[in-house]
Amino acid sequence: MNNKKIVRRPTFEETELPDSLHPVLKRIYAARNIQSVDELDYSLASLLPFNTLSNIDKAVSLLQESLKKQNRILIVADFDADGATSCALMMRGLSTMGIKNIVYVVPNRFEYGYGLTPEIVDVALNYEPDLLITVDNGISSIAGVKRAKENGVKVLITDHHLPAEELPDANAIINPQLIDDQFSSKNLAGVGVVFYILLALRAKLREEDWFEKNNVVVPNLAKLLDIVALGTVADVVSLDKNNRTMVAHGLKLIKQNKTIPGISAILNQSGRSLSNLSASDLGFSIAPKLNAAGRLTDMSLGIECLLTDDLGKAKEMANQLNELNKERRQIQEEMQDQAMSVLDEYLQDVSGEIPTGLCLYEADWHQGVIGILAAKVKEKFNRPVIAFAKEDDTEEENIVLKGSARSISGLHIRDLLEDMTRLYPDLILTFGGHAMAAGLTINETDYDKFSKGFVEILKLHLSVDEIENECFTDGELSANDLSMQFAQVIQNAGPWGQHFPEPVFEGRFKIMDKRIVGEKHLKLRLQIDGNNRIIDAIAFNITDESWPVNTDEIRTTYRLGINEFRGNSQLQLFIEYIEPL
Repeated sequence: MNNKKIVRRPTFEETELPDSLHPVLKRIYAARNIQSVDELDYSLASLLPFNTLSNIDKAVSLLQESLKKQNRILIVADFDADGATSCALMMRGLSTMGIKNIVYVVPNRFEYGYGLTPEIVDVALNYEPDLLITVDNGISSIAGVKRAKENGVKVLITDHHLPAEELPDANAIINPQLIDDQFSSKNLAGVGVVFYILLALRAKLREEDWFEKNNVVVPNLAKLLDIVALGTVADVVSLDKNNRTMVAHGLKLIKQNKTIPGISAILNQSGRSLSNLSASDLGFSIAPKLNAAGRLTDMSLGIECLLTDDLGKAKEMANQLNELNKERRQIQEEMQDQAMSVLDEYLQDVSGEIPTGLCLYEADWHQGVIGILAAKVKEKFNRPVIAFAKEDDTEEENIVLKGSARSISGLHIRDLLEDMTRLYPDLILTFGGHAMAAGLTINETDYDKFSKGFVEILKLHLSVDEIENECFTDGELSANDLSMQFAQVIQNAGPWGQHFPEPVFEGRFKIMDKRIVGEKHLKLRLQIDGNNRIIDAIAFNITDESWPVNTDEIRTTYRLGINEFRGNSQLQLFIEYIEPL
């Protein structure tokens, strides 16, 4: 493994955190700029109010009208995990309010592309909707909204992606990213936006005594926070205080086995223990399986899994999702091998110097998997990456490439693409996204020009120091804190996630034993430096070819974890980085 610079996170010393907190935990919170216990109050009462969202009254009025007239509502969902959870949440939430005539469509990414396109509107019109609701998309769908309104269909856009200067002419748009929007958290995922709309609608119906008059039980929307937690973690949005609150409650529901059958079935299929479930389990165990449906076929299977109340059907669909995910992994590994081979040749030609950013393209790559490929290459080289694939399999002269971008800390990738459109006005056909991920299309004939322009404009946004490969840690742990008890403290102190990272520690150990498990993971037994205790550790995706085999003494960064096997629990270190001493 290439040596990295291990850097301890700076701490904000001026905090009002109580001395009753474990001193290491207090240090961890201070490094994440937690100033007081109020920022750790995850009660539902601490959630931000919905009435600061722009246009929320308009959205509620549209939904009220549909409820009173029992109009047909059609939801247009995105084809990722956030889109699937947003759709399932809207369907379940509106149904509990008394809306009965509600259906959904989800675009097949290979046929219709992203968002509310005119072509998707034409499909939607076959359902004869009165109101069309987008979830996790729509903020850039100017032509699609126009087509819907020309056909007498009202449109409610719910989204969280950054808007362009021109907005669609929808009847209402709910998006915390809108200019002048007063909602103080700009980090809601699409599913979080939906949850807030449901809160607002319920409040209005309560105010008018609608539930009592119509003999409808007032829904407990908190029971749907398991779906909100899944979509929020899956979309890798920042876990600010508001998002942490929703994720914490959603995790609690799942751990208490009070979740929907779909989530329960996928977790069981993945072999995950509910008792020690963490936010990362949602991101690594459930989200990839949901996303596999949208990447290889369409997201309907994932949405149906989240909608069913039949555990037997949920288990069947979870198995189907797992098979799709296996297929996705195989495709991804083949593409990754190709990409790494090309990059190795390139780095040899330029004496190993890695450019500021990387663009990758092969004519036979699968467009549903390029996002994961970009993420994997980004992790390896710590560079912004855009992976491209053909938008379709036609042999037309004007081939369009679809790109999926992944960014690194300190670079807002969507803003960079917007800068590129100003410097190269005719280069990017379409684009959208947020800070860490974005999508775009270009003509195949412009790929070389785009690749060069991408690297050049990156130099204006990033310095060499900002892309140095660094490992940030929360310092060293004493031998006493290397314990099951403290691992549980860390787990309970979350939820951890994007921009509120799970604690990573550093230490020196002696290797007592090593072996490869699962063909590609390094299993270690480590002796604590200056202590006779032995601790199990595992380094995922590390083999004898990529770690220092001729050393017994190592320096490493790691996360504390609890490994459960056949009913037994023991402390385990999850190795992030390892180097010889």
